[in-house]
Amino acid sequence: MSQIPVRIGLLGCGNVGAELLKLLTRDSELIHSQTGERFVVTAVAVRDLNRPRPDYVDRELLTDRPEDVVASSDVDIVVEVMGGISPTRELIEKALLSGKTVVTANKALLAVVGAELTQIANSVGRDIFFEAAVAGGIPLIRSLRVSLAGERVRRIAGIVNGTTNFILSAMSDSDLSYEDALALAMEAGYAEADPSADVEGDDARAKAAILATVAFGRLVRFEDVYREGITKITSMDIDFAKRHGFEIKLLAICEVLDQPGDSSQKIAVRVHPSLVPKDHPLALVRDSFNAVFVTGEAVGELMFYGRGAGGLPTASAVLGDVIDAAHNLRYGVTERQLDREPAHLVSIHEMENRFYIAVDVVDKPGVLAGVASLFGENNVSIRSMEQLDMNEEARLVFITHMAPESAINATLEGIRSLDSVRRVAGFIRVFDPS
Repeated sequence: MSQIPVRIGLLGCGNVGAELLKLLTRDSELIHSQTGERFVVTAVAVRDLNRPRPDYVDRELLTDRPEDVVASSDVDIVVEVMGGISPTRELIEKALLSGKTVVTANKALLAVVGAELTQIANSVGRDIFFEAAVAGGIPLIRSLRVSLAGERVRRIAGIVNGTTNFILSAMSDSDLSYEDALALAMEAGYAEADPSADVEGDDARAKAAILATVAFGRLVRFEDVYREGITKITSMDIDFAKRHGFEIKLLAICEVLDQPGDSSQKIAVRVHPSLVPKDHPLALVRDSFNAVFVTGEAVGELMFYGRGAGGLPTASAVLGDVIDAAHNLRYGVTERQLDREPAHLVSIHEMENRFYIAVDVVDKPGVLAGVASLFGENNVSIRSMEQLDMNEEARLVFITHMAPESAINATLEGIRSLDSVRRVAGFIRVFDPS
């Protein structure tokens, strides 16, 4: 096999970019023995040329002009790990139009304009790889695109954001408040200085859009995905969940709702906190780990578990894409990059679920009956109810049977209108593993 090295231009040299350079340097002989490929990094675009770098980062390769990297005739593969939408989108477009293959870990970009970038890649006969965009080092995208390409996937459900899982685990295991658990996540390096993309659910939202698009063969964009974050989860919610056999997790759930053979293929994609039964494996996932269940008609249920974030696991996934990209370049082939038709999406308001609802009320006779009657008026059946005393107030906690979101929303609207109600203090969906 030819020993001509494949030339890499790197956009970004933060945690992931630096770890990729380490792998390419440290494991060059291992990579060659297993794949026959050799790689050489010819340029590295960074924001700050004067920032200290690890010893294995060759400072002579650094440039603060990323546009030169993507236009260079001395680059075969552009690896993008700088993040953001702009100017990243323009740089990737320029790289593809210059005849280069692209490897990216940018889930936000793909969830917004992935379809447009795929069309450009198809038009010039080049690839765009993105294994590292979802679940870090877990080979989830590759499994869906290759191993399960002929599988009728019905559902994907799991934990795809390590920061929120770390926070919720700390709240459950160490009895911390949300604020203290977030501070601990920041101290441990799992949360950014601005953690909003993680804790508000937008990071998981982007990943859910990518997963649904790949698994179901229909285009799902970032704005199509319903999302709620974890900022309203309280210690009382966590305590109730634990006492009643649940753990609270932020889940991404993508599922086909119609029956096999129905050409409409109705799809629901959402991200929100869920009460997960303690006997389900997702309830046991701790720290910053990710875990995703994929359910197919032929294979049944598959579980993917591992480090979903961090520089080294993500760099490992990027490296796998780089190797695949090099193989395709060497043999003049490309991956399957299909134009996706827009998905027929089902709104969250059309879904059914079980619900946890906590209501803070004035502690006096007749209040419980007044609140409970509103469930009946909206045809929502109550599975269990608990009252917690809180000085001059009481907290009424309900778990419902399966009910439409529309009926629950009508019930909550009625509850909020009652003079005896101080606030709706908690609202979380119950995860149905089936």
